[in-house]
Amino acid sequence: MSTFADGLYQWGGAPVGGNSPMEAYAALRDQIYFVDGDSGSDGNSGKKPSEATKTIQKAIDLVSGAGAVIYVFPLANDALDTDPDSYAETLIIGNDTPQLSLIGVPTGRTQGGLPQLKIGGDSTTAMIDVRAPGCTIRNMGINGASSTGGGIKLTDDGGTTYVSFGTTIENCHFKNCKCHATNGTLGGAIYSTGSPWQVRIANNTFYKNVAGIVIKDTSYSVPQDWVIENNTFDSSVKTDIDVDIYVAADGCKGLVIRNNDFATVDVPTIASGSVVRYIYLNAGTSGAVVGNRFACLVNPAASEVTFGAAGTAAVIPTTVRMAGNIGESSSTTEQDIVYRT
Repeated sequence: MSTFADGLYQWGGAPVGGNSPMEAYAALRDQIYFVDGDSGSDGNSGKKPSEATKTIQKAIDLVSGAGAVIYVFPLANDALDTDPDSYAETLIIGNDTPQLSLIGVPTGRTQGGLPQLKIGGDSTTAMIDVRAPGCTIRNMGINGASSTGGGIKLTDDGGTTYVSFGTTIENCHFKNCKCHATNGTLGGAIYSTGSPWQVRIANNTFYKNVAGIVIKDTSYSVPQDWVIENNTFDSSVKTDIDVDIYVAADGCKGLVIRNNDFATVDVPTIASGSVVRYIYLNAGTSGAVVGNRFACLVNPAASEVTFGAAGTAAVIPTTVRMAGNIGESSSTTEQDIVYRT
């Protein structure tokens, strides 16, 4: 019997410690796979660390049926490396692998502490294209430098060919992601085509992406029940970013944007940007923007940035309620509450 990672799971025995029910279920069904880009081989079975595949896509292709778990080991850095080595792949999670969990084996939640995908080379393809329901992506780094395909794409046409409802994306790091040099409405770190429902995006870091989360295309119905919580959106300067969260025409029903930090100081303002806001929610969106923190001055009496149907910091229609959001105020009387204007 060998012990994987930090002892949470003992191979050949019962799950112990903090493993999820899905991971235990996958182990019982012999549907756990390993990826090691340093020592693995795509001729391997992928069924144990010593038989890891070399590429992530090969492990996905080996999956049979629903509920598999793929563990991805980070590539080893050399001494004095200033950027993590990367899996130079674009991945497709096909409609024949529902409820797949793609889980990085991290040393931490920073860019250098996660297995990283970085395709570069002027690629116009998303690094991960999710086309199956109920999938989870956790503990992965996504670096979009030198490419314009964006990070994670949720592809959904209502079940005719693809469906990606029920996706969970958590504990990931997104950097340099875009689908256009300045237009965030076209996609970014996480974006959808079609109308996936029931999506949760939590505990991620978004750094220097032209766009963070984009509900881009509502081609067959209005997406519903998206929860975006406990994330950090940031940049080195405000001119790196067009928008952190964007919902296209027709909106999203039951959208919750909760407890996030929008740390870019004084509102995104990328040159030739199409949005230049922290948040832009088109009409048809309903839900709540609650408990978020914004790195901007929010004193309406001093004509500082505004939030609301025509807000200069965030466009939020009246069908979306706001409560408990804060910024910084230059006034000693207005405090730091984000007001709807």
